[in-house]
Amino acid sequence: MQFGDNDIDQVIRDGSLILDVRAPAEFAQGHMPGSVNIPILNDAERRQVGIAYKHEGNAAATALGHKLVAGDIREVRVKQWQQFCEARPDAYICCWRGGQRSQLAQAWLHAEGVDRPRIKGGFKALRQRCLEILQNPNKTWWILGGRTGSAKTVMIQQLPNSIDLEGAAQHRGSAFGRRKTPQPSLVAFENDLAGRYLRHTGDHLVVEDESRTIGQLGLPEPWHRHMQQAPVVIVEVPAAERIGHIKAEYVDEPLNTQSYTPGELEASFLDALSRIAKRLGGDRFATAKRHIEAAFTGAGSHEAWIEYLLREYYDPMYDYQLNKKSERIVFRGERGAVMDYLGSRHAESIA
Repeated sequence: MQFGDNDIDQVIRDGSLILDVRAPAEFAQGHMPGSVNIPILNDAERRQVGIAYKHEGNAAATALGHKLVAGDIREVRVKQWQQFCEARPDAYICCWRGGQRSQLAQAWLHAEGVDRPRIKGGFKALRQRCLEILQNPNKTWWILGGRTGSAKTVMIQQLPNSIDLEGAAQHRGSAFGRRKTPQPSLVAFENDLAGRYLRHTGDHLVVEDESRTIGQLGLPEPWHRHMQQAPVVIVEVPAAERIGHIKAEYVDEPLNTQSYTPGELEASFLDALSRIAKRLGGDRFATAKRHIEAAFTGAGSHEAWIEYLLREYYDPMYDYQLNKKSERIVFRGERGAVMDYLGSRHAESIA
């Protein structure tokens, strides 16, 4: 049982659960959201089969694959697939092209009384469709801008017609925005964006004002180009409120959830500061460093270093960039007014 081309969009849109039986190295290079990797061949076995295919042809490679995955090894892997499928009855099976590996997994599961559909064309077909979606951003885009600490991401998450680019990238967009968990691969990031895009039914889309890259991940070129031309809406938030939001998100949350120890968090802040040292200059870098160190020893406050970096670095830099977009700014206001304005754009698009 396969799923044809018309179902590819459904899998991408729904973020469907997928049993991906490719080797771990293939999976790490890129996969679909909702995929779980339980390989039919591990990396070493796949290399051996690849060598056999190159030198002896398909029949020899297939025979070697069956020899490598036999007996107890086959039993363990099928049992893992079976447990996955029983816990996730809507899951699909996928390999690179929807060929021998997923066919074999499907057949072995069928022998155990478990039937799951196989994605026609495999991950290659899913990936190709994701790239097609990303190349054609044919909605009306709106850019939500505002100074650092304005809680724009929170607003994006509350709007029905939005995509959280930083959420997809697993990065908060600034030098201090790294998270403890690594960012996804570029392929996985792009696939996630394609799914988020398909889930929107209206003609209007809101995204946060971002640079070409978020952390180590580059936005798709057609998306970035669209963002460079789209109308801009600015949320205006008082400095004291922005400082409080930054402290809550960057300091209080990681410490309260114990995702960082105080020492780890201080080290991460100092590392982030070092990445903007050249742009800060020696005196401002030294002052910011003293403020951060004082906050962790109790001799100072976190509000002090946040306020200093906003005043001396982030606000001037953002204002400079925003000035270059001045002709595209269509609305300014406080958070409630901006939410109403952007919400009305969504209501108009689905009316």
